[in-house]
Amino acid sequence: MVRDQLGTKNESYLPFIYSLFCFILLANLIGLIPYNYTITSSIILCIGFSFTIFIGVTILSLKIHRLHFFSYFVPSGTPLILVPLMILIEVLSYVARAFSLGVRLFANMFAGHSLLKILSTFLYQMFSSSLIISIFTLLPFAIFIALIGLELAVCFIQSIVFSILVSSYIKDAIDLH
Repeated sequence: MVRDQLGTKNESYLPFIYSLFCFILLANLIGLIPYNYTITSSIILCIGFSFTIFIGVTILSLKIHRLHFFSYFVPSGTPLILVPLMILIEVLSYVARAFSLGVRLFANMFAGHSLLKILSTFLYQMFSSSLIISIFTLLPFAIFIALIGLELAVCFIQSIVFSILVSSYIKDAIDLH
């Protein structure tokens, strides 16, 4: 994944991206254990995490390109009269990337893990009641097991998506696209 995004000469970022992937995956999976809290379902943590990474990527770009970094905010061929408006739009777009990186992880983890917690409480209540209701609860329980499998897949996918986007942002910082 890192080689595809950054190329072979920039594989020095592999330990960072691999650590990031493992951290997010482990944090997501811990939330699937009953009575545990998913730290990636905290909006403050996810947005803080993404902005910290984004500040690091911006510093990397400033280190590599110096003042030429600011040309990123003015597309080539822009008429002089539109430059202030384009700078505003491009800066908002640049900051929105960091915000959306955190919100994406938060929303997916919060929604899936909350659904599982609500359904597990409901199923526990159903199984705790009479024998007849417990028998009818087997079908919703099978659906619940399938949802756990789906949530496992979401944990892996969100870790991969976060890592790929960070790799893409690092590539943009290095190549200044």
